[in-house]
Amino acid sequence: MRFFGTLVAALALAPQFVAAQMAATLVADTVDIVERNRLIATGNIEVLYDGNRLQASRITYDKPSDRLLIEGPILITGADGEILTADQADIDPKLENGVLLGARLVLDQQLQLAANQIDRADGRYSQLYKAAVTSCQVCSGEAPLWEIRAEKVLHDEDAQQLYFTNASFRIKGLPILYLPYMRLPDPTNTRATGLLIPQIVTNDSLGFGLKVPYYIALADDRDLLLTPFLATETTTLGLRYRQAFAAGDVTITTSVSEDSLNDDSDLRGYLYATGDIDVGGGVKLQFDIQTASDSSYLSDYSISDTDRLSSILALTKVTDDFAASASLSYYQTLRDDEENASLPPLVGESAFVRRYYPAIGGTVTLGGSIDTLLRYGEAIGDAGRDMTRTGVTASWSKDWLSSTGVLLTTTGALEADVWQLNDAVDYDPTLARLVPYVQAELRYPLVRSNGKTRHVLEPVAALTYSHPVGDLPPNEDSARPELDEGNLLSLTQFSGQDAAEASTKLALGLTWTRSGSEGVTSQLGFGRILRSDTNRAFTLTSGQRDAASDWLVAAQIALPRGLTFDARGLLQDDGTTTLATARVFWNRPDVQLAGGYIWQAADNNIDRPVVSEYSLEGAVDVSDTWNLGFDARYDVARDSPVSAGIDLGWSNECVTVSLSVSRSYASSTTVEPTTDYGLSVELQGFSANGMPQVTPATCQN
Repeated sequence: MRFFGTLVAALALAPQFVAAQMAATLVADTVDIVERNRLIATGNIEVLYDGNRLQASRITYDKPSDRLLIEGPILITGADGEILTADQADIDPKLENGVLLGARLVLDQQLQLAANQIDRADGRYSQLYKAAVTSCQVCSGEAPLWEIRAEKVLHDEDAQQLYFTNASFRIKGLPILYLPYMRLPDPTNTRATGLLIPQIVTNDSLGFGLKVPYYIALADDRDLLLTPFLATETTTLGLRYRQAFAAGDVTITTSVSEDSLNDDSDLRGYLYATGDIDVGGGVKLQFDIQTASDSSYLSDYSISDTDRLSSILALTKVTDDFAASASLSYYQTLRDDEENASLPPLVGESAFVRRYYPAIGGTVTLGGSIDTLLRYGEAIGDAGRDMTRTGVTASWSKDWLSSTGVLLTTTGALEADVWQLNDAVDYDPTLARLVPYVQAELRYPLVRSNGKTRHVLEPVAALTYSHPVGDLPPNEDSARPELDEGNLLSLTQFSGQDAAEASTKLALGLTWTRSGSEGVTSQLGFGRILRSDTNRAFTLTSGQRDAASDWLVAAQIALPRGLTFDARGLLQDDGTTTLATARVFWNRPDVQLAGGYIWQAADNNIDRPVVSEYSLEGAVDVSDTWNLGFDARYDVARDSPVSAGIDLGWSNECVTVSLSVSRSYASSTTVEPTTDYGLSVELQGFSANGMPQVTPATCQN
């Protein structure tokens, strides 16, 4: 109501404003000045000032008493959407002190506060007596869906808070909860300390429980969320701390539990911490810490279904022609058939790349890297081997474009690496290797336009020669290479530095792209690699075990109205599939759907069975008030579901109700399927940052 003081002050000086043609505008059927000290405006009064509007039937300003008497119906509309109605008002011109009778205040077009009387004090406080507060549609003769009745309600405009005295919460007029004192944020408050929406949770393992989040706004740049969780089989305290800096941000999420799920009486819990901070000079410090007290805690409390935790601390710097990074990672397994000691648990990496553009043309790239893998324990051999690799690379590439449109790219590269090994059985302590690469790549894009439809056909061929010289190190970082569109033309199809190719190979590819006037875009691509020699470092499912690789087939089609399909597969000459993936997306304002399927052949060399699984998830606005969300994963190879869930929500102009059901089946971290149920009810009008506006139902005559 702060804007009202400006309106009334402008009105009190209306003759001067009108005479001087200032910004305030007074419109009325009649304006009289009586005895030079009283102004009376009557009939269809409207005052406009700075985007605000006051409407009333009669306004009297008495200069000796410096009071305004306003007769209704009174309607005040603020530039920020605030609305005030009243029958009568007796108040000073600045609206710092006074009384409004039969008043109704609407905050942020959501929360309605009606009272027999509103007292204004100090230009900041509005005190309502015998008040009713709701954000529901109020129809004559009918109780709203919910409302709060209170003896007094104090609205602090500066603090953006509402204080209730002797309040009762009612549903359809029936009192269900009484509170002698209550504080709630008004809808314009984006960060307010206090209770958030409680949630009822039921879990097969934890039993029936209640989560009651409490939000604490510590300062403008940091906050704390405490979430006590009390259930039949657990007592848990969750915590989330966030802080923003001028140069970055930090988030810490953790919980500690005492439950009956484990035989021992030790406390259980987990900790996630993430941060991204600019430390100066273009250098960024990033960290992502993950740890859990035991292998089943995350799945027991429906926090995550991951079966390995990774923690990383990294420094990075990137400019136009330079990039450098250094990182230290720690891995914690949650699988019953793995041990941390042999993962390896500790991985250190550092690398830099710099590019130069010499006068002879082309691009020169220089780089260096150091990678360290550390295992602990008494094991010798693969399960206990420690290894450090130090390497440098140099390459030069240049493009040549002919007058006929053929693009030739030539590349020459040299890699030099040295490995230091500890606790190794079949390898010397020090190994060294040089790998030279030479590649010539040809592209010939062909373009044809037919009206507004455009076709692009691009054949490509890349001939690459490489010949390692030196020792053969253990392969730690390229154990599961795959052939895809991203590495078809690369110097090597291995993902790391340990494995190398000794062959001459020819990579062939063909891509067709169509862009239609009707908004349909489609793409189809084929590729294959022909090698002079086989390399058993490639796995069976990589599609590259033989001298002639599997056929790589990839397709995508994007249709109007947000529908997209894409698929990729590796096919052998006899039509046998090594790998197949397919995905579909549909993204519209009222529908979001995503589905996927993956199939991968069994590979005994890496101890992996057949993979066959589909997933489906989506969210649909069924109507203006109903919405539905769902997700499901099914393991076709094991003929067993992995997980499933459904979320059902209903909302109107004043309340949102959410019901969720999810079920997780046996996995690598749990052997008992569990089902979770969740229920939450959210009242519109008190939520920080507001809630989606919903058109209220109309009242029946």
